[in-house]
Amino acid sequence: MRGREFKDAVFEQFALVAAAFSAPKRIELIDVLAQGERHVEALAAETGSTVANTSRHLQVLKGANLVASRKDGLQVFYRLADPLVSRGYRALQELAEARLAEVGRLVDDYFGDADGLEPVERVELLRRARGREVVVIDVRPRVEYAAGHIAGALSIPLGELERRLAELPTGKRVVAYCRGPYCVLAAEAVRMLRRRGRDAVRLKDGYPEWNQAGLPVEAGVPATRRRTTEKRT
Repeated sequence: MRGREFKDAVFEQFALVAAAFSAPKRIELIDVLAQGERHVEALAAETGSTVANTSRHLQVLKGANLVASRKDGLQVFYRLADPLVSRGYRALQELAEARLAEVGRLVDDYFGDADGLEPVERVELLRRARGREVVVIDVRPRVEYAAGHIAGALSIPLGELERRLAELPTGKRVVAYCRGPYCVLAAEAVRMLRRRGRDAVRLKDGYPEWNQAGLPVEAGVPATRRRTTEKRT
C-alpha cells in the first residue's frame, strides 16, 4: 500500500465515525445510552422517534462500532460499545460549545431561570453531600438509576417528584441531577421545587461526568430497597 492509499483509507474510517455522529437523533441515542443499556422501544420513546427510525439510526451507530447489541427474547438491547464513545461524545460537546455561539445562547435561554442560583459543580456537591448539607435526588427514569447513580442519591423520577415532596426533608438544599449538562430533567425539577418553596439547584453536569471523574457511585434499586452496591474508593 502506498502512502496516499493509506491516508485515503484511514481517513475514510475516521469519516465513518464522524458520519455516525452527523444526525441529531443518533447523538441523542448516544446521550441516552451513556446512562446504561436500553431496548429499542425504550430508546424510541425516550428520543421521541418511531421504532423503525430508531432501529435505522442504531444500525448506523453499530456499523461504526459505537454501539453493541444483544437479544433477549423478542427485544433487542443496545449499549455503548466502549467508554471511549462517551468520551468522544463529550469532546464533540466541548468543540461545539467552544466554536458555536448558538450553543451558549440556547443554554442561557433554557437554563437561565433554573440557574438563578449557580448550578453546583461536582467537587462542591461531593463536599456538601459528605457533610450532609444537601439532599441529592436523581430525577432520571428508575432503569437509569438502577444502572448507576451518585452514591447516596435518592431515586425520584421527575414525574413522581411533586407527589413525593414529603419525602424530602425541609431546611436542606435539594440538588437534582440527571444525564448531563444538556439534560432538561434536573432543570424542570428545580423549577418545580422552587415553585413549592424549596431551596433547590441542579448539578452542573450529570451522572456520566460524575462517574467518569471517578467519584463515588452505586448501582441497584432505590435506597429504600435492598440494592447491590458498587462504590468507588
